[in-house]
Amino acid sequence: MAIIPIPAPGRVTGASRLPSTGGLVDRFDRPMRDLRISVTDRCNFRCVYCMPRAVFGRDYAFLDRDELLSFEEIERIARVAAAHGVRKLRLTGGEPLLRRGIEELISRLAALRTPEGDKLEIALTTNGSALTVKAQALKDAGLGRLTVSIDSLDDELFQRMNDVRFPVSRVLDGLDAAHAAGLGPIKLNMVVKRGLNDGEIEAMAAHFKGTPYTLRFIEYMDVGTSNGWSLDEVVPSAEIVERISARHPLEPVGATVTGETAQRWRYTDGSGEIGVISSVTNTFCGTCNRARISTEGKLFTCLFASEGHDLRALMRGGADDEQLAAAMAAIWGARDDRYSEIRSSLTPELRASRQRIEMSYIGG
Repeated sequence: MAIIPIPAPGRVTGASRLPSTGGLVDRFDRPMRDLRISVTDRCNFRCVYCMPRAVFGRDYAFLDRDELLSFEEIERIARVAAAHGVRKLRLTGGEPLLRRGIEELISRLAALRTPEGDKLEIALTTNGSALTVKAQALKDAGLGRLTVSIDSLDDELFQRMNDVRFPVSRVLDGLDAAHAAGLGPIKLNMVVKRGLNDGEIEAMAAHFKGTPYTLRFIEYMDVGTSNGWSLDEVVPSAEIVERISARHPLEPVGATVTGETAQRWRYTDGSGEIGVISSVTNTFCGTCNRARISTEGKLFTCLFASEGHDLRALMRGGADDEQLAAAMAAIWGARDDRYSEIRSSLTPELRASRQRIEMSYIGG
């Protein structure tokens, strides 16, 4: 859908909150509650399922600095989104801790309020490589929730998966630093790929059982077109739960909020819980309430979208907050995405030919 700027731009407000627009719903009555903002397309890892070195090599053309959204532009989008009903902001990448001055951005977002005067929930997803030096500053800036990607405890395998020889011990040290700084809740994401790290499922579960961290297992997804995805490499969440429960009995836990991506399972001995994100075998499109902003300011209404809507052009073209709000409302109101629900009906040829945005471009 093309965005048509509304004429006669007015003012750009610097207020911490805007009046409520009454909330948005898409064509399937799904509200917009969660906004994920990619702050950089760069990453210091070359994970095989996200930014494989064969594609994102030394000659890959990343965005120039002036192509990125400024902190002021990100703050504007977030403030308008809050008026539309967004209650959670998640900073992603690439690797968001590579964005210079990320603490300033977090501080700006932490100062925003909903139309009712409540704080927004501020979260961040990271590979954990910089947490030992940044955790306390992130907490002081106003960060709350933290999600850390960790795909194996076996150092040789972990380094092979990140493909930059980064040791897993430094990520574990970063987790300790984040916990000591008071960040939380802290969740851990493990992308499971059959034939690569599926042998680590039980070891990962046992290691983090009884710790302050909640481990979540993510089915390997066909995000973008660079990771060579094959359905044969997907380990179904049901298999993961069965394997863990055989050693450490689990029982299901109901969702706490509508739109949760993870199905929760707790250990019957009371020593914590795990989550499984089944975007391939048990889709959750019907309750998806997440919008995504790419590094250079395009609004995407689905992780598997083919194209986005250019909010940066609107803002740099002089649009005021009302115009920006109208554009976001029109985009979300036309939303009818449900790729994961129709994936199985597509032939391998159609899946391969369908253009999809890379995860490193719009975050997970």
